[in-house]
Amino acid sequence: MKVSEVGFGAWAIGGNEHGNSYGPTEDKISLEAIAKAIDCGCNFFDTADVYGFGHSEELLGKAVKSQRDKVLIATKAGGDFYRGAGRQNFSEQYIRFALDKSLERLKTDYVDVYQLHNPPLKLIEQAATYAILQELKREGKIRAWGISIFDPVEGLSALKVGRPDCLQVVYNLFTQKPSEELLPRARQAGCAIIAREPLANGFLTGKYNSDSTFAIGDIRRDWPASYVQARILATERLRASLRGTTLTLAQLALKFTLADESVSVVIPGIKTAEQAQENLAASDAADLIQSELALLDELHKSNFGLT
Repeated sequence: MKVSEVGFGAWAIGGNEHGNSYGPTEDKISLEAIAKAIDCGCNFFDTADVYGFGHSEELLGKAVKSQRDKVLIATKAGGDFYRGAGRQNFSEQYIRFALDKSLERLKTDYVDVYQLHNPPLKLIEQAATYAILQELKREGKIRAWGISIFDPVEGLSALKVGRPDCLQVVYNLFTQKPSEELLPRARQAGCAIIAREPLANGFLTGKYNSDSTFAIGDIRRDWPASYVQARILATERLRASLRGTTLTLAQLALKFTLADESVSVVIPGIKTAEQAQENLAASDAADLIQSELALLDELHKSNFGLT
């Protein structure tokens, strides 16, 4: 599958009704964002059934129904919100049930990429965990399968045991641990990398400052104030160090993540048409040159000047 290097992260458009998201949304604006992304060349949309308890998938299905053959849809399962928030279920019976529900909401009869949504390491280490995914692939209900992970160790275990088609992992200017071993090992194994949170939960856009607040239900609202402040200060140091660039901070962050040849696609969270246009424009911008990458590496090694 040939993917646009900048995809569409659809967590936020699931809305804030059930919390655990990125603040309030309006469906009309979300649909406009999807349309603008497609107009700008995006063909990869990553969602999950638990985002808005199915609402993200519903919006995506509505938006791409008339052009399903032009887009690639990736979704996830494992968060059993049908029985209450916070539950996990990776049984074969549940995964098959969850996929059928996702297909209904997405208004399609197949998913391009199906991912286990943050399973525990003990399941990742068991080859039997992947049997249902291989079965669904043989049936044509999914074209490829992968795992969304937290820790690179989980990805390394998955590569050893399950041979996934792709891995989704946090990789950005602030979180670079995956580049040490996971990314090169994945590339060697022919496993695609979907880099999530390339904008570090929005902080690498540079739009937040010490006076910023987050709505109830926004995951960042409950983060320690010291952690939020550190990310804001680090972004300010980044901005000050790269005054000469014509890129926006968001575009710079995307170009950094894409500079690793192991990365197939980055999936910044997108809520508006303006964000879609800005993020997709990163593909047309010149790649970061060696001196810029070296400066970014120096900033990271110095923890962006923070103690």
